[in-house]
Amino acid sequence: MPIRVMLVDDQELLRTGFRMVLQSQRDIEVVAEAGDGVRALEVLAEGGVDVVLMDVRMPRMDGVEATRRICAGTGLPGEGPRVLILTTFDLDEYAFAALKAGASGFLLKDVPPAELVAAIHAVYEGEAVVAPTTTRRMIDRFASVLPSSQPQQDTPEMARLTEREREVLLLIATGLSNGEIAARLSLSEATVKTHVGRILTKLELRDRVQAVVLAYETGLVRAGGL
Repeated sequence: MPIRVMLVDDQELLRTGFRMVLQSQRDIEVVAEAGDGVRALEVLAEGGVDVVLMDVRMPRMDGVEATRRICAGTGLPGEGPRVLILTTFDLDEYAFAALKAGASGFLLKDVPPAELVAAIHAVYEGEAVVAPTTTRRMIDRFASVLPSSQPQQDTPEMARLTEREREVLLLIATGLSNGEIAARLSLSEATVKTHVGRILTKLELRDRVQAVVLAYETGLVRAGGL
């Protein structure tokens, strides 16, 4: 079965460009389009979409609110599709808000075709399309809007983590890859991957991007403290 993709952008020309790229792929099919978040939710309520390429700045309902509703599963069949945010500017504040709302990653609108296709495959398979190096840039860019002075909040979710899992989460939040974490803690990369999976399960998160956001929001890591 091909990966079923929906394009959501208020610029028809951009949707056409993405459609032309994706239609050349044997295992990807563009099954729906929408020009704003309201229409996107109406179409998604009928099901049949695996990945949504979502613009952020649109009339009626922006991509951040639409992403929040999609990731919350409001009125959508099953768990709903995964969302990839489309941005004009690298890591603008809307992209960050959408990641916090549950998006699985972001792409620039001028993304090379091969990267677009790879990103769709990655998100479909449950991965986040934000590399560790980009996570660090995201943290640096948004240090001003991330909590920096609040005391650590030992939430019920955070209390579920073991000391080792907290240690791994801390290193994820500083932008380290699994391999780098393994080297830092003298563990195998497979062991780190297991820890990461358990962290996401215990905290009820989709991916490591949301783990980074939560680490800052709970005060586990302080903005500007990298």
